[in-house]
Amino acid sequence: MDRDRGVRTVYLSRRQANAPMNTVERFSDRVANYVKYRPDYPREIVGYLKDAGVMNDDSLIADIGSGPGISCRMFLENGNRVFGVEPNEAMRNAAVDHLCEFPNFTSINGTSEATTLDDSSIDLVVAAQAFHWFDADKARTEFRRILKPNGQVVLIWNERRLDADEFHREYEALLLTYANDYGSVRHENIAATELRAFFQKDFAARSFANQQVFDLDGLKGRMLSSSYMPNVDSPRYGEMTDELSALFAKHERNGRISVLYETNVYHSQL
Repeated sequence: MDRDRGVRTVYLSRRQANAPMNTVERFSDRVANYVKYRPDYPREIVGYLKDAGVMNDDSLIADIGSGPGISCRMFLENGNRVFGVEPNEAMRNAAVDHLCEFPNFTSINGTSEATTLDDSSIDLVVAAQAFHWFDADKARTEFRRILKPNGQVVLIWNERRLDADEFHREYEALLLTYANDYGSVRHENIAATELRAFFQKDFAARSFANQQVFDLDGLKGRMLSSSYMPNVDSPRYGEMTDELSALFAKHERNGRISVLYETNVYHSQL
């Protein structure tokens, strides 16, 4: 399906240009919460990409901005060799620990514009929850260099359903109240025009339902995994977590609360 109908408006290249801090280091103090509380990706993605002819079991995959390896795992479980390209040392170390059971995982110190991978060596480039941090033009040039002929790029985002119900609306309001630079770095609502400018052609898209179920500590960890939220050393931390606790108490059922996502997948050749 062409994503014009379903893609909503927003940020991307403008946000990249105005990012308020070094994007490589902004997650360095969030690694533990990121590994433990960020959402995984539906395994149906791999089946969809195989059915669409985008990849097979032998495809060599470069996961760019791979962080602690959350998105790498679904391809490793499929038997693919995966190169996790990540500039943040703490994230790379977490990925090595997180994926130690997979001998076909290789961690690489690189960026979207300088992956260090060989020319025409990769069947599929993946960027999950990361592309909005890239310089799109430089990344396109680098991805063209490392992709084999007919190779594709797959961009993936877990996008929280901001208006799913009262909890999601109030949770979003809490984030907007306390976030440092949420408006400039949020990745929800990727615009079709921005994606087409990157791919420079029409692209295919597919959405999958996804969710996480949290107790209060889990919901707090999920919130703190976001780089735009005040961390434990912030003077606003106590007030913020008190409001989160009240929000959880208002909406929890049997000590749990569900956070709902759409996992959106976009892919094309360049």
